[in-house]
Amino acid sequence: MRLFRRRPALPAGSRPPLEAEERVVAWSACEQGVVVATNRGIWPPGGDRLGWHEIHKAAWSGRELRITPAEVAEERDGYTVLVDGPALTFLLLEPGELPDQVRSRVTRSVAYTTHHELEDGAVRVVGRRVSGRDGLTWAVRYDSGTPVDRESVITATDELVGAARNSVVPPP
Repeated sequence: MRLFRRRPALPAGSRPPLEAEERVVAWSACEQGVVVATNRGIWPPGGDRLGWHEIHKAAWSGRELRITPAEVAEERDGYTVLVDGPALTFLLLEPGELPDQVRSRVTRSVAYTTHHELEDGAVRVVGRRVSGRDGLTWAVRYDSGTPVDRESVITATDELVGAARNSVVPPP
């Protein structure tokens, strides 16, 4: 009787082009090929790696893994404005540890998050850890209907991000 069940190794032909410090933590076959999770992010079948810090949402239905990546809408001084990208959906044939690894790694990438009401709309300020880098990267995501180009909204957002940065790492 085997006390520990070992998952079969990732087939060599399904191994993505990993960086030197990158290692596979979980994988699953799906209808489109193989989804591979590493310490740096998730590799969809035939695609480029999506870093854990680049994922807005991840949901597991018990059969289907749905990932909503973040897309850069605008670069501002000291932070990025993000929007939801097209969702990626994978019907996992043998999910194993993949859904748990995705959820825990996306969650661990978030070091700071707050939601703020603005004069017109609202914004979420997020500081995230990026695997292989020191410090946090800062981003905002506006609620639907917020006038993101309005000067008062930009000024308020700049102040909110600045306050968030200072609360995590006080100025020297």
